[in-house]
Amino acid sequence: MARLPVSGVRVTDFTWIGAGSYATKILADFGADVIKIESNRRLDSLRLAAPYKDGVKGVNRSGYFADRNTSKRSMTLDMKHPKALALVMKLIATSDIVANNFTPGVMERFGLDYESVRRAKPDIIYLNMSMNGTTGPERGYLGYGAGMAAITGLQHLTGLPGRVPAGTGTNYPDHVPNPCHAAFAVLAALRHRRRTGEGQFIDIAQTEPTIALLGPAVLDLTVNGRLQQPRGNQHPAAAPHGVYRCKGEDRWIAICAMTDTQWQALRQVLGDPEWAREAAYGSVGGRVAKRVAIDEKLDVETARREAGELTAALQARGVAAGVVATAADVTRDPQLEHRGHWIMLDHPEMGRSLYNAPPFRCSRTPVALSRPAPLLGQHTAEICRELLGLTDAQIAALVEEGALT
Repeated sequence: MARLPVSGVRVTDFTWIGAGSYATKILADFGADVIKIESNRRLDSLRLAAPYKDGVKGVNRSGYFADRNTSKRSMTLDMKHPKALALVMKLIATSDIVANNFTPGVMERFGLDYESVRRAKPDIIYLNMSMNGTTGPERGYLGYGAGMAAITGLQHLTGLPGRVPAGTGTNYPDHVPNPCHAAFAVLAALRHRRRTGEGQFIDIAQTEPTIALLGPAVLDLTVNGRLQQPRGNQHPAAAPHGVYRCKGEDRWIAICAMTDTQWQALRQVLGDPEWAREAAYGSVGGRVAKRVAIDEKLDVETARREAGELTAALQARGVAAGVVATAADVTRDPQLEHRGHWIMLDHPEMGRSLYNAPPFRCSRTPVALSRPAPLLGQHTAEICRELLGLTDAQIAALVEEGALT
C-alpha cells in the first residue's frame, strides 16, 4: 500500500450516502487512510439500502454501502456527547483532510466549522460538498441526487418526447460528476499544500458539477436560442439510432448508423431486406425524416437475431452496436475480466463479495483495494489506541459514558 498515490494522507470523513462517500472512497482506494465517522444513533442511509447480501437486512450487509466505502475504517461516536468533540479534534490534528457533505450549519453545530478545525490543524484541507454550497439564497437547501438532477435540468432532458421526465434511472449526480470533481479538488489542494504549506477550504455546490453535464444543451440555447427537449434514444442527425429487441427474454441491442456507409453495412448484415431499399433511406436526412418507420421495421428484423451475434456482425462491418447488458452480463464481460476490473474481497459478515476496482490503471502504482467496506464501528478501538493514544480502560470508559458508540 505504501506505493499507492496518496499513501500517507489521512482523511477524517464525515460524508455519508452517495456522492460524499464515493469521493472519499476514491482517496481510500488509492492509499489514503480514510476514517469514516459514524454513529449508531443515526446511521448512514446507505447502510440501510438494498440490495442486501443473501436478501438478509443488516447494517453491515448492504451491497450499495459496501461498494461506496471500500478501503475505509469506521469509527463510531456520538457527536452530541460533550467528550466527542475533543476526540474528533485530536483525530483531526493527525489528519490532512476533513470531508463532509452535510447541509451548511451541521458541522458548525458540531463545533467543526472550518475556522475551528483550522485552529486544531492550520494546514487542514476542508472539503465541504453540500447541495448548493455555503453561500447564496438557497445555501440551506437539503438535496439528494434525484433532486439535483431535477433542478439542474438533467432530468428534463432524459425521457421520451411528450412523456413525464423519466430521469437517468439512478441518482447520476451521486455517481460521477460530484464525487469525481470533489476528489479532483482535494488532489489539487494537496498539491498546493505541498508547494506552499497552506491548507484551504473547498466549497463544492453539488448542483454545479451536474450542470457541467449539460454543455451542449446550454450552448444550443445561448448560441442558437433553441431549447432542447427530451428525445429518448433519438439523435438529431442519425437514424437508426436506438435500442431494438432481440431474440430471447428482455434482450436488446443498441445500434447507431451515423453515415450512409454505416447504413449500407447495416442493410447487408440484415440481408438487405426489401423495406431497407426505399430510396428515401439513402441519405441521412431521408432516414432522419422517417426514423419512426425505420425503427419499427428494424425492431422486427433484430427480434429474430441473437444480440451478441448481431453485435459482432455489425461491429465487424464498422457499425456502432452493443448488447444492452444486464448486471449478469457485466460481471462476465471478457474485457472487464482482462483488465482485472472485478475484485473479490472477504467481508467479515458478508463473506467473499464482488467489488469494482478503481476504473483507471496507473503504470507505476498497483490496482488494489486495501480492505472491504468496514463493519459499523469496526475500527473504533483500533483508532483510539493508534491515533488518539487511549488505553483500553479509557476506551471502555468512553463507551460506557456514550461518547464512543
